[in-house]
Amino acid sequence: MSDAIVVGSGPNGLACAVELARNGVDVTVLEAEGRIGGGTRTSELTVPGLLHDDCSATHPMAAASPFLRSLDLDRHGLEWLLPEVSLAHPLDDGSAGVMFRSVEETARGLGEDGARWRRLFGRTSAHFESLLDDLLAPVIHVPRHPLRLARFGLPAASPATVLARTFRTPQAKALFGGVAAHSFSPLSRPFSSAVGCALIDAGHAVGWPVAKGGSGAIAEALASVLREHGGRIETGRRVGSIDELAGARIVAFDLAPAAVAEIMGDRLPRRVARSYRRYRHGPGSFKLDLAVEGGVPWRNEACRRAGTVHAIGSFEELVAAEGSINRGRMPERPYVLVGQQYLADPSRSAGDLHPVWAYAHVPSAYAGDATEAVLGQIERFAPGFRERIVETAVRTPADLVAYNANYVGGDIITGSNDGLQVLIRPRLALNPYSTGAEGVYICSAATPPGPGAHGMGGYHAARSALRRLR
Repeated sequence: MSDAIVVGSGPNGLACAVELARNGVDVTVLEAEGRIGGGTRTSELTVPGLLHDDCSATHPMAAASPFLRSLDLDRHGLEWLLPEVSLAHPLDDGSAGVMFRSVEETARGLGEDGARWRRLFGRTSAHFESLLDDLLAPVIHVPRHPLRLARFGLPAASPATVLARTFRTPQAKALFGGVAAHSFSPLSRPFSSAVGCALIDAGHAVGWPVAKGGSGAIAEALASVLREHGGRIETGRRVGSIDELAGARIVAFDLAPAAVAEIMGDRLPRRVARSYRRYRHGPGSFKLDLAVEGGVPWRNEACRRAGTVHAIGSFEELVAAEGSINRGRMPERPYVLVGQQYLADPSRSAGDLHPVWAYAHVPSAYAGDATEAVLGQIERFAPGFRERIVETAVRTPADLVAYNANYVGGDIITGSNDGLQVLIRPRLALNPYSTGAEGVYICSAATPPGPGAHGMGGYHAARSALRRLR
C-alpha cells in the first residue's frame, strides 16, 4: 500500500497526486474507469479520425493556473492552441458580440460599449496573474492583493442582470451574459457575475485555448509528471469502502461529496456526512457531438472563426432560459454552447469533415430528448447547418453520469453555484479540503476554487495533507 492514495484521476486528482509525489510522498492514483482524465478525456465519438472532447473543451483557467504552469507541462506533450476569435455570441439580426484575447480589439467591436468593457475588464485582466493568487486560493485566506481582489470582487458579487445594465448594446449584454451563464446559476442571483468576470479576465489575459490533440492531453501530461516523480496509476479500480485503502497515511477523493460520504461510511464525522449528503448539485447538460462537413455555416462571419459560440440569442432570452432550468423546467430554446476546437487545432479533423462539440443547459436529471432543441438553436444562427451533419453522438444527463459519476444529474461542474454554495463548498469549514477524518481529504471540483481543469483544488488538498505529515 502506498503512503498516499488518490481516488479519481480527473485534473484535480492528478494534481493532488503530483503535488504529493514531487514532495517525496509515495502515491498511487486509483481510477474506476478504463481511462484516466475524468472530464478531460478525448474520444472518436462520431467518425474514425475525428477527435471530440468528452466533456471540458476550452481552458482559460487551466492555461492560467499557477500550479499547472509550475509543472512545465509542455515537456510532457501539452500544447495550448488559440483560435483567431475566442468567443462569439450571435443575435437574430445577424450581428454578434465578439471577444478577442485583446481587450482593445474586443472594445473596438462593441461600439458605444467599448469603453465600458475596457473599464470593467481592462485593469483586472492586465493584472490577472497576481489576481489568481487570491481567486484560486481557498475562500478563507489572507488576500495577497486586497485592492486588486476588491476591484474584481465588487462587480463579481453583483447579479449578472445588474452588471449587464452597465451595457447599452444588445451585443455587449449578450456577450457578457453568455460567459456568466457558464455558472449554470440563475443570472438574477447575487454572485452570478463571478464566473463570467473570471472567465472574461482569463480570456483577455491568456486567451481561450484548447489542448492540441484534445483535452485528454491535459490528463496525459499530468500523468507523465506523476510517473516522473515515482507515482503510479491503476485504472479499472473502483473503490467501494474506505476499508479497501487501509494502510495509507493519506487518502484524497476526487469525487462528489455524497460519494465520499458513501465510501467513508461511519468513519466520516456525523456533521460532515450530513453536509456532504446535503451538498446541492446544479442543472444538467445534454451533449451532442457532430461530424460536420465543411464546418458550421454561421450567418455571422466572426462566428466562423470563433473557438466557442454561444447560441441563445438576447441577454433577456438567456436569463429566462437559465431561470427555467434552475426551476426544473426545460426551455423551448435552451442555452447552447458550441465548440469549434478544430479551428485552433486542425489535427482533430479529417479533411473537410470537422468535429463540432455542443451541449445545452437542461434541468437536473432531464430525461427528455433535447437533440432537436440543440440543433434548432444552432440552425437558427447558421441556416443549412443540419444538411452538413454526417454523424451524431448523443449524451443525455444519464449518459454523462455513466461517463463520470461525479456528474450527478448531468451536473458537469460538480455542484450548484447558486446562493452561498458558490463561495462555501463543499461545506462551511476553515479547511474545506479536510473531511474531518484523520488523513482523509476531498479534492474534487466540489472544493474551492471550483470547476475547471486548473487542478487547484487538488493542489490545495495536497498542501493540506503535507502540512499534516510535517
